[in-house]
Amino acid sequence: MGVDEQATDQAAKPATAPDETTTTSTTAATSSTHKYPIAPGYRVNVRTGPGTSYRIVRTLPVGMSVPIYCQKPGERVTGPYGTSNLWCNIANGQFISDTYVYTGSDGYVAPRCD
Repeated sequence: MGVDEQATDQAAKPATAPDETTTTSTTAATSSTHKYPIAPGYRVNVRTGPGTSYRIVRTLPVGMSVPIYCQKPGERVTGPYGTSNLWCNIANGQFISDTYVYTGSDGYVAPRCD
């Protein structure tokens, strides 16, 4: 297994927690899903499934935040936030390793993917 993600800043700043305030909206919004930040200094490969053997469909730029629609187990990966087999679905058919996303949790923060 090779390195899936690329560090772009050797002296990356420590991770900071996302804004944890909750907002209640009285109007319907099409994009009301919480977004989680990618580890500082990393460009992250987005894949078609939960593992590094799946095809790369795009690469997230440094400083990106992503929604997590669902999560599922897959290949075990080590990243800046530890080692895990949990993968996050960030768009239809697009997954990134949970070890590159600051969720504030070592477990599920979204429903399991079907």
